[in-house]
Amino acid sequence: MRLTKGWLATIIIAVIILADQILKIWVKTNFYYGEEYVITDWFRLNFIENNGMAFGFEFGSKPVLTWFRIIVSALFLYYVFKLTRRSSVNTGYLTCVCLITAGAIGNMIDCVFYGVIFNDPMIPQTATMFPPEGGYASLFNGRVVDMFYFPLVDWYWPEWMPFVGGEYFVFFQPVFNVADASLSVGVIILIFFFSKHLNFEDVGKLATSDEVTKNKA
Repeated sequence: MRLTKGWLATIIIAVIILADQILKIWVKTNFYYGEEYVITDWFRLNFIENNGMAFGFEFGSKPVLTWFRIIVSALFLYYVFKLTRRSSVNTGYLTCVCLITAGAIGNMIDCVFYGVIFNDPMIPQTATMFPPEGGYASLFNGRVVDMFYFPLVDWYWPEWMPFVGGEYFVFFQPVFNVADASLSVGVIILIFFFSKHLNFEDVGKLATSDEVTKNKA
């Protein structure tokens, strides 16, 4: 039986959110903060947390950022719902939007709930889920759990280089999670392969064509 667009969107979003949260909970309860597990020289699990956006970037106050995440996640969910109702929507485009939506929701869950359901023990102890003494922060003030670290190459800049001479550099430095990866992949594919769908005129034509189809039916 062929999957409907609604079921396809539901499966993509649900699988990514589950994978993201399962891995985050496992890392949170099995790694102490800053602990690193080396898989290869260029791929490691490194448990860190951040208050900000994807890849650890931060801006603004924590409650404002959390509410921003909630609003964005809700808007994307609504947009996905609208897309699944359009028979002419490209499946690849829908998939990209679902990847972005799942990524936004995955990190939003951390910000809303993790401060309440986890404690923040001293190193080298690991966190406990639903500790009797309560969590490390109030609702909407949780930190995002990151773990994927890919130090692909590293070097020291030559001393004669302005501003960075003699400094140690690692590429790729940001530590990220499944939600970050899902969001980033969705955006990149969307830009390179489905950018025409971001044109408001095309969206208008798409909506008009759907209305015409409904009226004919």
